[in-house]
Amino acid sequence: MKTLRKIVEIDHELCDGCGNCVPSCAEGAIEIRDGKAVLVAERYCDGLGACLGDCPTGALRVIEREAEEFDEEAVEEYLAEMESRDKEFEAASPGGCPSARPVTLARSPEAGVSCAEANKPVSRGGEDSALSHWPIQIRLVPPTAPFLKGADLLVAADCVPVAYPSFHRDFLKGRVVLLGCPKFDDTDEYVRRFKEIFQQGQIRSVTVLDMEVPCCSALPAVVRKGAEAAGKAIPIEDVVIGRGGEILERRRIAS
Repeated sequence: MKTLRKIVEIDHELCDGCGNCVPSCAEGAIEIRDGKAVLVAERYCDGLGACLGDCPTGALRVIEREAEEFDEEAVEEYLAEMESRDKEFEAASPGGCPSARPVTLARSPEAGVSCAEANKPVSRGGEDSALSHWPIQIRLVPPTAPFLKGADLLVAADCVPVAYPSFHRDFLKGRVVLLGCPKFDDTDEYVRRFKEIFQQGQIRSVTVLDMEVPCCSALPAVVRKGAEAAGKAIPIEDVVIGRGGEILERRRIAS
């Protein structure tokens, strides 16, 4: 049933798809589709506008119009469904997020080596792989790692290397890669880590690879916030990868 009430309106001309508004909506009423923020359903939006302050382009505003009534019960069911999907995903992935599983490079650590020892920064080369360093997880790479000095960074969501078949050839070669998951990890911790990396690493450029799914859309904003916090003007390019392995969008982000 529709009624005259306040609801969030999204100007798609102004929206740059940064994803800042997604985690700000406690009801889960906003997601990123085709590079733009959209309302999942009118009944999920309470019209309070908690998301407005996180929009850098002013694309969000609260208006009064006829819309479906806000349904708190439907919101709870929707959020419970999303949480259930997350739990099913975690249950299907031993040890939690698949990105936490150990990986073996050409030379694997000897048995009995501690985790801290195994994750010390090292450099390596090879003809089959474009990976030149270890570790690669955002949370594990120390801001003082030597391979960060003057580097071109490749910040990729965990799922990208699996979805995009030519990841090494098209994106990884010549870049220092950092992997992470903005859905399962602490994005505030990410911002602090990138701030330190940008302050100490003399980073030349950043390419962000994120998936088309809503939980990935916050990654470019996290990198941009880290650069801003560090007071650095660094060229940042965002590349959105589709679940079918295609490049959906490329755009420059002002840092």
